[in-house]
Amino acid sequence: MKRKSIGLIIGLMLFALLGVIAMQYYFIHQSYNLKAQLFDEAVNAALNTVALKAEKKEAVDFIQAQEVKAIRNRKLQEKREAEWQAKMFVEKIKREQRQQEMEVRDLEAKLLREFPSATLIKNDFYETYMKDPKLKRLVKVDIVTAPEGFYQRNRLDVYVNKPATNPKKALDDSIRYVFIDPYMGDIGVVALPPRKNNRLDAQIRRYEQQGSILQTGALLDSFMEIATAGTSVIENLANDFEMAKKPLKNRIDLDYIREELKEEFFNRKINLPFELKITEGREDSVLFQLAALNGHFEGKNVYSTILFPNSLVRSSGKLSVGFPNKHSLILSNMGMMLGSSAALLLVLIGCFAYTIFIILRQKKISEMKTDFINNMTHEFKTPVATIMIASESLKDPEIVTDAKRVDRLANIIYDENVRLGNHIERVLNVAKIDKGDLRMDKQEVDMNVLVSAVVDSMGLQLKKRDAQVDLRIDAIQPILHGDEFHLSNVIFNLIDNAIKYSKEAPEISVRTWNSGHAIHVSVADKGIGMSRDQLSKIFDQFYRVSTGNLHDVKGFGLGLSYVQDIIKRMKGSVKVKSEKGKGTEFELTLPIVTK
Repeated sequence: MKRKSIGLIIGLMLFALLGVIAMQYYFIHQSYNLKAQLFDEAVNAALNTVALKAEKKEAVDFIQAQEVKAIRNRKLQEKREAEWQAKMFVEKIKREQRQQEMEVRDLEAKLLREFPSATLIKNDFYETYMKDPKLKRLVKVDIVTAPEGFYQRNRLDVYVNKPATNPKKALDDSIRYVFIDPYMGDIGVVALPPRKNNRLDAQIRRYEQQGSILQTGALLDSFMEIATAGTSVIENLANDFEMAKKPLKNRIDLDYIREELKEEFFNRKINLPFELKITEGREDSVLFQLAALNGHFEGKNVYSTILFPNSLVRSSGKLSVGFPNKHSLILSNMGMMLGSSAALLLVLIGCFAYTIFIILRQKKISEMKTDFINNMTHEFKTPVATIMIASESLKDPEIVTDAKRVDRLANIIYDENVRLGNHIERVLNVAKIDKGDLRMDKQEVDMNVLVSAVVDSMGLQLKKRDAQVDLRIDAIQPILHGDEFHLSNVIFNLIDNAIKYSKEAPEISVRTWNSGHAIHVSVADKGIGMSRDQLSKIFDQFYRVSTGNLHDVKGFGLGLSYVQDIIKRMKGSVKVKSEKGKGTEFELTLPIVTK
């Protein structure tokens, strides 16, 4: 893909991403405005409700006060009427009592004129002796003369010598006199009404203690009158307000308004601290102010309503509330929307970045594959051309008769075929790794023996470059579980790279040693080395370290990718240390077989 096409695709994707971000911002902004509008409507509704409640409360309080006053006056009036009625009733009873006393005295005087010797006896004496015929015989009567002023009057002395065993109590409060009947010659008893009515006496005492008399019917009538008194109070409310003319400050219950505001805001899910201010007339005439935070009101976050809008007495007040944290509440209510939008944007940006990364990577891989094909063509062309030249030489009749030359040409053909087969095998192994078809024949492998064998097999190449190899086999436990063939290829690739990327006579160090339950194999050289940027790419397929203007280093860029994949399959790791111009060291770490 050309750079212009890639740039156009990236530009279009960036434009689409910016468009999506702009649309998300627009919808979030519109949603915020809608939430703010709903918040404003809720606050204004709460303020209007509280203002109406305050006005109704004032009317109810006034009505109740008037009702209490009316009830108190009515009760006072009824109390006075009751007291007067009770007083008149007591006077009536007393008159009846005096009348009865006078009648009883007249009867007594009449009795004494007719029977001058008549004597007063007790009612219990009468009930015990006089009513019982048997006990009446025990009653004795003597006539006794007693002085009475300037005169002497005979009276009867009534008694008994033997008291009764079961005396009886008086059954009533009548007045009883004993007299001697001159005709019968026997004792007679006369019963007169009591001088005082005990029942009337008890009523007099009770009414005098209570000081009032209220009958049930009168009480019910008075309560009905009190209950209907409110109607007249409501009808005369305007006149009473006109007469009262209370100042606005005294008409406002600050605690009530504050608590009602909290309740109304809570019912509308507005759980924010608010600032409260009540003014009268001009804006600077502040009656009450409660500051929750900074003590001043901001214009956009302040809401107002009129207190007592129907008042005809004095000027109405103004109730204002402010919400310093209004934006935080709205944003918290939009938390789900903001979170989901941010998550979607992050996903889109991630997908966009990943897509650009894949496009650039595919472009780079495409370029590397092109280089790989060119290198592979060159690598395959050389042995093919050599084989062709050697084959044509064998057709020469003169050469056929020379056995040494034929043997030499046959060896050249064989070596070039082996070289060509190694190139093909390397490409096929990488293809198998990419497809996941690479099979490994794992068995116990002695890494000391394997490393020594690979170094020996590369003796001709090392000798050709006048390489110096420092081989140190220090591993005490060299046995591991792995594939001998692929491990040999790994060591071969590392030593081959050390030879390729050394300028003159290579100096190569190969070591094995143990650490814990692992064996370490290192291949170090003093070649051209690599930069940090190159180190991060050397395990990518088709990547080859640049050697400047020189192109004498041959290869496909597949060796180190193959090394890393094989070592990972054997549960090992690869470390690289390199410094530009000073050389490179590869360290393999593989788990050993513990016994």
